[in-house]
Amino acid sequence: MPTDDDRESTTAQETSVRPPRILGDVDSATSDRASRWWWDHDAENYHDEHGAFLGTYTGGGDFVWCPEGVRESEAGLLGEIEGRTILEIGCGSAPCARWLAAHGAHAVGVDLSRRMLGIGLDAMDADEVRVPLIQATAETLPFADESFDTVCSAFGAIPFVADSAGVMAEVARVLKPGGRWVFAVNHPMRWMFLDDPGPEGLTVRIPYFNRTPYTETDPNGQITYVEHHRTIGDRVRELRAAGFVLDDIVEPEWPDDHDREWGQWSPFRGRYFPGTAIFCSHKPE
Repeated sequence: MPTDDDRESTTAQETSVRPPRILGDVDSATSDRASRWWWDHDAENYHDEHGAFLGTYTGGGDFVWCPEGVRESEAGLLGEIEGRTILEIGCGSAPCARWLAAHGAHAVGVDLSRRMLGIGLDAMDADEVRVPLIQATAETLPFADESFDTVCSAFGAIPFVADSAGVMAEVARVLKPGGRWVFAVNHPMRWMFLDDPGPEGLTVRIPYFNRTPYTETDPNGQITYVEHHRTIGDRVRELRAAGFVLDDIVEPEWPDDHDREWGQWSPFRGRYFPGTAIFCSHKPE
C-alpha cells in the first residue's frame, strides 16, 4: 500500500518521466550475487536443455529472441548490423553476439556469469570471428559514453537486476545518439500465472501489480535465484526516464508448427496469451 509520502503531489512532467520505485527487499548486490551463483552452477544443465535451440553450438551462433523462436535474421529488429558496433547485455554463452559478428557487426558480449561466458568462449573455437566477452553487471557497464551503435538483450540481465531503470540509464549512456536499444523479457502478464505449461498455468495466482521479487533459497536461507517483476507501464516509464523513444512492443504469437516446451512456455499456453515482450526503442539524435 502507498504511504503518505508516496501520495505527495508531483507535477505532470515529473509524473511522466519518473522511473518506477524499486519494491521488495532484494537489493542490487543480493541480486547480482544470486544470479552469478545460479548461472555459474546451472550453466551445463541449461545448455543441455536449450543450447541446441539457441544455437550455442552452431558455427557462427544464432540470434533467437525468445522461446517462441523469433530470430533476428527474420525479424530485423536491430536494423542494419553490418559494420555496426553492437553490445549484447546478459549474453550468456553469446550465441547472439556471435551471430552478429558472423554477419559483419563488431559485437561485444557482457554477462555476470563466468561459467556462461566460458561456454561461449569454448563454442567460439569453431568460429571465423571471435567476440570479446566481458564479465560485468548490467547496472555498471564498463564502457565509455556513446561507445555503441546498437544495444540488445535477449532475455538477459533485465529481469534479474534490482535496478532495471538504472540499466536503462546505463544503456542510454553507452549508446550513440540515434542508436537502437532492443530487449526481450518475460511478458509482464506472465507474472500472474504459475510456471506451468499446462492447464494449471492458465489460472491467475499472483496480482499483476505485485512487484515483490520471486526468490529461491538454499537450506541456509541464502538467496540463490531472484527474478524481478515490472509491469508494461513500468518498462515504458523506465525507457522514458532514460531518454529513449519507444518504437514498438512486439508480443510474438506462438507459431503453429512450434511444439517445443520451455518451462512455462508451451504451445498450449501460447494459444491464449503472450509469453514474451520485446521492447524496441531508440535514443534520439
